[in-house]
Amino acid sequence: MKWLVLLGLVAFSECIVKIPLRRVKTMSNTASGKNMLNNFLKKHPYRLSQISFRGSNLTTHPLMNIWDSVYLGNITIGTPPQEFQVLFDTGSSDLWVPSLLCNSSTCAKHVMFRHHLSSTYRPTNKTFMIFYAVGKIEGVVVRDTVRIGDLVSADQTFGLSIAETGFENTTLDGILGLSYPNTSCFLSKALASVLKGTREGATSQQWLVMYFLARVSGSELVVGAVLEDMLSQRSPSLLLLYSSLDVSYYFLSISMKRYVIACSLGCEAFVDTGTSLIIGPRRLVNKIRKLIGATHWLSKHYVSCSVVNTLPSIIFTINGIDYPVPAQAYILEVSTGNCYLAFGEHGFILSRETWFLGDVFLRVYFSVFDRGNDRIGLARAV
Repeated sequence: MKWLVLLGLVAFSECIVKIPLRRVKTMSNTASGKNMLNNFLKKHPYRLSQISFRGSNLTTHPLMNIWDSVYLGNITIGTPPQEFQVLFDTGSSDLWVPSLLCNSSTCAKHVMFRHHLSSTYRPTNKTFMIFYAVGKIEGVVVRDTVRIGDLVSADQTFGLSIAETGFENTTLDGILGLSYPNTSCFLSKALASVLKGTREGATSQQWLVMYFLARVSGSELVVGAVLEDMLSQRSPSLLLLYSSLDVSYYFLSISMKRYVIACSLGCEAFVDTGTSLIIGPRRLVNKIRKLIGATHWLSKHYVSCSVVNTLPSIIFTINGIDYPVPAQAYILEVSTGNCYLAFGEHGFILSRETWFLGDVFLRVYFSVFDRGNDRIGLARAV
């Protein structure tokens, strides 16, 4: 578990790799999926996913990708390369894609890795199981060459799923984790190390990743630099990651119309690209819903789209710096004239109240994940 603490300026790097991200529809965006989604949310409230490896619990991380949109990018695996559309997730550390040997009907809907066609493929004797809020993934741990743009990691450890449950209505082929190696369930070099190391024809570069998410088009994952044309005239405020063992204070509060509406004594928060909404404790999210005047119906809270322009911004204050999220960002349209509040709730009990700032927040503030210097930066997106 990591904490965010204020720091200074953005680091720059000369090596740049730009990976376009594609925003795709999920269950809530399709007519056939809405009823399935509502039924699913009733039966499966959001919870932290738990990863286990050979019977041992190693780490936890949040993953939500079913409520609004997922941002996917291309990677390739094997020799010759086989292409996959994956979710780049800062809340986890491992890569998995479906195997040709997968016996679940879910896998047949996605691109499956054909290991027998890759000359660089190497099996291992390890297996894995990952539990998510939507279901679980079971598979085997293998090695092969993985490419992200022109970044290359040879003999990279990753997972091949042989059974998938709960991913029937997702559009992603797999998940690529960008978090710290010590949270890896494969007990080996996490794939994120490729981003600081081997680039074809170039020397090693610092681990630096920037996310820019857009509602329509233009979303990008940028490795190795912070692009100034994506910044507004305001300077970015960076947040340093500390171990929770050394931190004895809180940093987040939430306000609206100059009044603190949540976290008056401070809360903990995570910037997470694997989460679609802004997720918070049930009690605090319900308070925000009442202040907005949203009406509950079938697991969502709706408002008329005609009032969106009259609703106030919700301000996330992190170490004294305000990050306003306007109503046009935290209210999403589900159908003509019908909009819903893009806040989700979790019901688990932690020692401190915890929030997950997902895509709804990240469409307003692009994020820089500088693991080489243990910091995260936020700046208003243009």
